[in-house]
Amino acid sequence: MRNPLIPLGAAVVLLLPVFTTPLAGQAPNGVGNGGETRPRRSGRPAPRSADGRALLGTTSQEKGVWLPDNPFIPNALGLPAEADLPFQPWARALHASRRTNPLEPHTRCKPSGGPRVFLTPYGVEIVELPELQRIYVFDVGGPHTFRTIYMDGRTHPKKLDPNYYGHSIGHWEGDTLVVDTVGFNERFWFDRSGNPHTDQLRTIEKFTRLDTLTLRYELTIDDPGAYTAPFTGHVDLRLEEGTELFEYVCQQSNFAAELMVGAATSIDRSSPIVP
Repeated sequence: MRNPLIPLGAAVVLLLPVFTTPLAGQAPNGVGNGGETRPRRSGRPAPRSADGRALLGTTSQEKGVWLPDNPFIPNALGLPAEADLPFQPWARALHASRRTNPLEPHTRCKPSGGPRVFLTPYGVEIVELPELQRIYVFDVGGPHTFRTIYMDGRTHPKKLDPNYYGHSIGHWEGDTLVVDTVGFNERFWFDRSGNPHTDQLRTIEKFTRLDTLTLRYELTIDDPGAYTAPFTGHVDLRLEEGTELFEYVCQQSNFAAELMVGAATSIDRSSPIVP
């Protein structure tokens, strides 16, 4: 029988903003030191490949993970304000319900699908493997998951098995990586505010490394199943230098269930959350 307490992932997500000193095991200067905005720093020119293109990922000389300035604000992806989102009526009602009952799958050890991956604790690491014509995005603060971006010119399969990360194909436009993704399932929130989506979701993402420490992330959401029109957002991700992937365990039986069911979230519930 599964323990009804929420997993460790929820404790991490919810505890980070209230600590005034870094959590054990957290890389220095990362988000979680009070949940404050990360300092904006002027970076050196972006590292480049032998053919002159700006590199998005780590190199043998430079390590680091990408984090937003502050992933804990309600609209960290810079999407339109709630009142301006082109919700279909059912999607607006579901969004309102999620705001009242924030039972996000991420807090129960489910993968952070779509753009949500860039808002997870401890950031993401991007690894480019040109010899395989693939780019990988590793989610540090998630359930040991990674996303694959195919760079070999393939198209999306005619038949897709919907999953948390979808099927991503990418190409370069100068220094900008453009990624087209379809084939998402409906089992995740694509941002922290609970905006709904369906399996018709398509995302267009653009990654541009502005300098060593700054990665511009631009996003288009196109889901005719939940919205009446596409919409966009963007956020600048900051490099936390020197940090590499480390073991992160999201599990049942943590000791912070009261943060999800008690006064800490201003939500009155009398029963524990069951994944």
